[in-house]
Amino acid sequence: MNPEDNGRRKILKGALGTGILAAGVATVPNLVLPALAQGERLVPFTDVPDTFNPTPVRPNATHFQDTREITTYFTDNDDFYLVQHYGQPEIDNDSYRLKVTGMVDNELEFSLQDLMGKNIIEQQVGFECGGNSQRLFHGLIGNANWRGIALQSILQEAGIQDGAKEVVFFGEDKSIEEIRGREVEKAFARSLSVKDAMRPENMIAFEMNGEPLPHYHGKPVRLLVPGWYGIANVKWLTQIHVQNTRYMGRFMGRDYVTLKKIDVGGEERWVENSVTTMNLKSSIIRVSEMGGRYRIQGFVLNDGTPLQSVEVKVDDGPWESAQFNPRSTKYSWKLFSYDWNNATPGEHTIVSRVTDINGNVQATQEELPEKVSYWEDYGQFPRTVRI
Repeated sequence: MNPEDNGRRKILKGALGTGILAAGVATVPNLVLPALAQGERLVPFTDVPDTFNPTPVRPNATHFQDTREITTYFTDNDDFYLVQHYGQPEIDNDSYRLKVTGMVDNELEFSLQDLMGKNIIEQQVGFECGGNSQRLFHGLIGNANWRGIALQSILQEAGIQDGAKEVVFFGEDKSIEEIRGREVEKAFARSLSVKDAMRPENMIAFEMNGEPLPHYHGKPVRLLVPGWYGIANVKWLTQIHVQNTRYMGRFMGRDYVTLKKIDVGGEERWVENSVTTMNLKSSIIRVSEMGGRYRIQGFVLNDGTPLQSVEVKVDDGPWESAQFNPRSTKYSWKLFSYDWNNATPGEHTIVSRVTDINGNVQATQEELPEKVSYWEDYGQFPRTVRI
């Protein structure tokens, strides 16, 4: 056996043992991928305007998928969604260093080769932008196979001191911000509580879909926090800092903050929360036809809580069970398919909903809390189609 193949199998076995990967991930045949079969055609949605035309990836620009055109289980690196706030810095692999500082027993510094020489983990992680929404037909999404090292191992090596509360992750992407009348240089940064940071599935990733991490996706390394919105996955990661106070940077305290009205101990109050774990969500992305038979397909994303069911409803009919793609794993996106039997000519409204094992059901738009901000759009998304 090739030593490299043997090492790879040990890595996968280790990941399976920690529950990071689901069994059978690497053995499911290609037939479960959502590519159109020969002779199968897309049925146009009538809720998509003619002006909707996602653009190719461009430097320093947001990129989102045309979800109708998803044809692979893993999103191509060039089509995985992109959002950046302070540009896309170029970092030389040879001179790259990752520092671990603050309330640790041992401040550390790693080169890229140092990181790549540690125990490697591999897992499927899909996520969406906290601002993904119906207006973009939920195109700010992607699903990839990532390789890297466990963040937990780095923090354990550094030794987090008693009294530490937060771990802050700084990227190399920087910009000048005007704050209270003064211009200051700020790096993109997000933080996690020590407890959240120590989750074994969190990764420092340097490979995406079998390739070195692409420039747009954070070369040479980025943070991955499975089950969280994409804003948490700091790209171009250069410093991990442990502290005993709450980090209040722009992307924790001022931006990516959901303002919503909720019940607080019997009082109705407007509450602000940083965008963190993904809400339970499904969306229909495609209707296809072949030989007079129709199929509805979509995706589910959530925080990794196991799922009980995903269902589809046509017009005012009953909720009917759809089938999950068996390749889905805990933190991947979960693609689903529903055979739409006895479809009749005319215009129809179709919608999906997902339920997890705790009985939580994807909310309707009417059930969502009243919000001022547009973050966290996870309500049921009715689509219209003409047969």
